[in-house]
Amino acid sequence: MKLKEIVKTSRSISIELENDSCVHAPFFYDVYVNGCLAIEQDNQNVISLYNLFPETKYRIEVKIQNDDAPLELTVKTKSESVRLNVRRFGAKGDGQHLDSINIQAAIEACPKDGSVYIPKGIYLCTPLFLKSNMTIELDQEAVLIGHTDRSLYPILPGYTMTTDESDEYYLGTWEGNPLDSYASLITGINVENVSIIGKGEFNGNGSEGDWWNEPKIKKGAWRPRTLFLNNCNNVIVHGITVKNSPAWTVHPYFSKNLKFIDMKIENPKDSPNTDGLDPESCENIEIIGVHFSVGDDCIAIKAGKLYMGRKMKTPSKNIIIRNCHMQHGHGAVVIGSEMSGGVQNLDVERCIFEKTDRGLRIKTLRGRGKQGQIDNISFRNIQMLDVLTPFVMNMFYFCDPDGKTEYVWSKEKLAVTEDTPYLGRFLFENIECNKSHVAAGFFAGLPEQPIERIEMRNISVNFCDEAIEDVPAMMSFCNPVSKQGVIAQYVSDLIMDNVTIEGNVGEKYILNHVDKVTK
Repeated sequence: MKLKEIVKTSRSISIELENDSCVHAPFFYDVYVNGCLAIEQDNQNVISLYNLFPETKYRIEVKIQNDDAPLELTVKTKSESVRLNVRRFGAKGDGQHLDSINIQAAIEACPKDGSVYIPKGIYLCTPLFLKSNMTIELDQEAVLIGHTDRSLYPILPGYTMTTDESDEYYLGTWEGNPLDSYASLITGINVENVSIIGKGEFNGNGSEGDWWNEPKIKKGAWRPRTLFLNNCNNVIVHGITVKNSPAWTVHPYFSKNLKFIDMKIENPKDSPNTDGLDPESCENIEIIGVHFSVGDDCIAIKAGKLYMGRKMKTPSKNIIIRNCHMQHGHGAVVIGSEMSGGVQNLDVERCIFEKTDRGLRIKTLRGRGKQGQIDNISFRNIQMLDVLTPFVMNMFYFCDPDGKTEYVWSKEKLAVTEDTPYLGRFLFENIECNKSHVAAGFFAGLPEQPIERIEMRNISVNFCDEAIEDVPAMMSFCNPVSKQGVIAQYVSDLIMDNVTIEGNVGEKYILNHVDKVTK
């Protein structure tokens, strides 16, 4: 057992208790900072401290109950050139006055390595734009809430030709395509070295106005996210609650080196398309200690639809998800369906999936293209509770305009072409699935492109006594079932090592066109 530093800024620190437990440590502890009690009787694996001083050393001690030797770590915060209070720029924080221009003025006036401080209050805002080399710090009782009048939101054009007409410049995006979209409450474009910290809140105010009415109809432009990062590098989001989003909640896009630490992402269960955190064509991402409760997928890893995948050839890769709690949502950790650029090197560890429709969920279909390769995916030490179907891989996903065409749903062996996606190697290890409902697992490869390798080791699945009947995957001609075992079709190599299934109805394994099975 030891402490690990996972993020530090000028005024915040986050550390992690390294152990084998998911989200919560198997004991309670007190946290002392420079000898003073800072956190009492907690058991989270991720520990965060705020309201610190810049360029200051802090000795952190975690004293475990009934243990004489505390865990210790010394961390020095980063430097800060100046701290600007938005109230001095005229922001009211009364929930009535439009504070956008005042806060934006503070952001624009902030020098390199400076901080913009937002104290207690409710700040009514239209989109704010980040700039490089700065920190935004929200007081614990500070709320930035989005205005409901879409006419006050700038539109980000989907693409613009460069002046010499040799290329395209992308700004707006919607569901994997370069389309006009409204700027988000917090928008970062081409910025780097930015930290957003504190216990405050970004409220997209999606439940008000008409953001959620007719959500699939374009009205001027496509709906905004709440936090949008386009072509950004080295961004930290630490401690913030992001909620009530008009569409996807946090959307990094063609960005690198991002950390999302000890956050909360919350939307009503019935809110439309309010995914929690959707990295799209992004690289080197850490998502640690984040709590999700949303109206769609909790984390959905994407890489564009066919046009962007073929043109940019930019996969999402090198993504770490750890000590996160996914509570409600269509899927806990999802890949796709917009994944034409590919997804590589995803590690998910020590997480809890609770009351989501699916645990792992992969969505793809014919048409996503040969660049759409999903490979080297691992899930270890996961607890699932009341999840309808823990493991789903679906290469017949039907929710796009072309999703219900015969080309997509046909079970005939078609030719492998430029349009054929690929699912590679998947490892699932040390996973407990309690009170499942529909099926233990559902793996559907293509006849012409089977899933290469699924390795399941030390997996236990049991079923709820009053299990819900539902479809295990969103594909045409998929019938509702309950308490089914592992259903697999068109898989090249299926390894089942110490996999136990209890309470199922019928066969534990329903296999069709699985080339090699190892039990």
